[in-house]
Amino acid sequence: MNPQARYNPSQNSNPPCADLMTMAERELSAFFNAVTQLFGSEQAELSAEDWLQELIGIDGLPASTREWRLITAKVSTRLASRARASSLSTEFTNA
Repeated sequence: MNPQARYNPSQNSNPPCADLMTMAERELSAFFNAVTQLFGSEQAELSAEDWLQELIGIDGLPASTREWRLITAKVSTRLASRARASSLSTEFTNA
């Protein structure tokens, strides 16, 4: 076996794919659960779709928790806009 072909964390700063998948799953799951608790399942599903679309739209996979959180932050702004629009719509309907 070629010893240089093996994964060596000291030489490779990019985490292996399995680690990236674990980070993605944790971030999306935590975000989905928080949105479900705060805004309900409909908003959580819309936000999860937004999150996945944001992930698809970037070049390469994020390699750190910070980079995954940036995706969540971007999607959170869309959620806030939807929630605000929904709130305004309810105010005008009840007025």
